[in-house]
Amino acid sequence: MLKKIKHQLRLKKLKNKLKSKALFFNYNKLPKTGSSILIIDGNIPEYNKDSGSRRLLELMKMLLDDGYKVFLMADLKEYKYTSEYISYYQDLGVHVYEPRLDNQGDLITKTMFVHLLAPHLDVVWLHRPETFNKYFKLVKQVNNKVKLIYDMVDFHYLRNMREYELNSDTKLKVKAEKYLNIELENCENADKIVVISDNDKVVLSEYFQDVSKMVILGNVHDFLKHEEEGIPFNKRSDLLFVGGFAHKPNTDAVLWLKKEIMPLVWSEIPDLKINIIGGRPPQDILDLNDEYFKVLGFVEDVSKYFNSAKLFVAPLRFGAGVKGKIGQSFEFGLPVVTTEIGAEGFDFSPFESKMVGNSAENIASCIINMVSNEELWTNVKQQSEHFIAPYSLKTIHKQLVKVLS
Repeated sequence: MLKKIKHQLRLKKLKNKLKSKALFFNYNKLPKTGSSILIIDGNIPEYNKDSGSRRLLELMKMLLDDGYKVFLMADLKEYKYTSEYISYYQDLGVHVYEPRLDNQGDLITKTMFVHLLAPHLDVVWLHRPETFNKYFKLVKQVNNKVKLIYDMVDFHYLRNMREYELNSDTKLKVKAEKYLNIELENCENADKIVVISDNDKVVLSEYFQDVSKMVILGNVHDFLKHEEEGIPFNKRSDLLFVGGFAHKPNTDAVLWLKKEIMPLVWSEIPDLKINIIGGRPPQDILDLNDEYFKVLGFVEDVSKYFNSAKLFVAPLRFGAGVKGKIGQSFEFGLPVVTTEIGAEGFDFSPFESKMVGNSAENIASCIINMVSNEELWTNVKQQSEHFIAPYSLKTIHKQLVKVLS
């Protein structure tokens, strides 16, 4: 009861604020002609902080280029609906939901916004399992002809089961099974299921047999050709890891890197440094910071680190889908050492044995070899564009057309 009262008071405060600023809903923004799509995510996508958001941004750009009227809504409480990213998407031409008043002075909530918009929509793209599960019934109630896209981002059941297998925490198994139920219900109710990799599709098909609904739509990576990417082997230094710490696999990877992998590397190359970049580092990550293991937190522009590093290291022990950090490294022509899980979605042949390891000893050996062997490093670097060819703008756009057709 108290929560409900607090909620109503917050909404009243929000309405007064909107009224004082004369912020009313613009009904002229509702689509009248042409193709239109509503994208709903848990937050306004923070494209420079996680690969799922970066991928969604690139898909929105493609949709805009194809002539779609694109609407974006985050599943945030109306009185908490703030984001520094809203204006960025608006500048691109995306219509972003923000709390506004109608002509009678009543608050247009997210639910009301969907009711207003859905009759005019061709497609609703629901990003991540919780979002689809929360909104698909509402959308279909308003417009049962709209095409519902379930974008898994990754197979959450698989990611959580892998973490359970690593840590033997029964709570993780319960969480994984809960996700499986949600994800299978979503698959049943979606018109199209977007999976991010062949591996996710294969594993999902063990539980959901209608593969005709599934379309693989990976991350978007285009090889960057610019002056800095030509910095030679002997002018580079340091290792690099990039990954947001709101994502548990990244926290685990960095802890493992510092505690078990780097001591083996330092026994051979004692002056080798590593930069750890990623937003929201928890205290146990901050505590790792020292002269040779630099925890930098969020960095707005990571290009100078990719351009000066000798090697990207991603010792991921659990997760699912295609890892955006791996593709991003190859965009800059920077060689990578990772695990089998980190390498999913990529074909590293003929260098896989030099780039992939699953134990601390194997990974340390790969790191030492790669930073010490200029010929190997150069050969891997020269294959960077080939490694990310399946994720080029052109290729992903073809897959996007399949999703929408």
